[in-house]
Amino acid sequence: MKTITAIKNSKGKIPLTVITAYDALFASLFDTKVDIILVGDSLNMSFNAKPDTLSASMEIMIYHTKAVCAGAKDTFIVCDMPFGTYTNDAMALHNASRVYSETNAHAVKIEGGVGRAPIIKMLTQNSIAVMGHIGLMPQFVRSEGGYKVRGKSEEDILELIEDAKAVERAGAFSIVIEGVMADAAKRISAAISIPTIGIGAGVDTDGQVLVWSDMLGFFKAFKPKFVQHYLEGAKLVEDAVDTYVKEVQNRSFPRLEHTYSK
Repeated sequence: MKTITAIKNSKGKIPLTVITAYDALFASLFDTKVDIILVGDSLNMSFNAKPDTLSASMEIMIYHTKAVCAGAKDTFIVCDMPFGTYTNDAMALHNASRVYSETNAHAVKIEGGVGRAPIIKMLTQNSIAVMGHIGLMPQFVRSEGGYKVRGKSEEDILELIEDAKAVERAGAFSIVIEGVMADAAKRISAAISIPTIGIGAGVDTDGQVLVWSDMLGFFKAFKPKFVQHYLEGAKLVEDAVDTYVKEVQNRSFPRLEHTYSK
């Protein structure tokens, strides 16, 4: 399992591989295959069919993080801090401490740049490891008026660089850069000394993260531009269920080898 030191030292070397997981079964399949498993609040959409991540709660995130930790014994695990759970120092410390005391997660992830840097600093000074998240931030979707790609102007790029520097100074060990123009993400990555992990941010970050159900082709509602399907998971499952139904109906299942008999 990679340590925080190993993750930080990976800057500019072999890119970090990150994938989301929400349960013990899939976490066990990903264990040791990737560098980091993120228990993302994206589960609110892909697992619970909600329109955004905002209604995920601490109880939901802790439940799923405990499950992922049970399945992945040898992979660095990060828990997303859900919307509304770190709006001030006392709340952030209380909720992040719950993650540490109630699960075996190694770190938490917090969305926000300059404005959230003081909270990140407070957590890291209290021995809680923090992964940052800048660029397109799903928890800001309503206040921002939708999911908007960042880094299209020089002014916005400079703002994102300042966000990244502030998060680094606050003590974060890495930063997710989401939905940012590739040239902007490259400049952000070059401006800081901790690893950047891209999602929809081009190839020049220090790692990549994808939601597991996107990457494995299980999510069918739409396919984001930045997603590569490495498996047609939905079709494979649908075909298997169709075969099961037919075999039950024509009594070819269960076969003799599946039957207890004298």
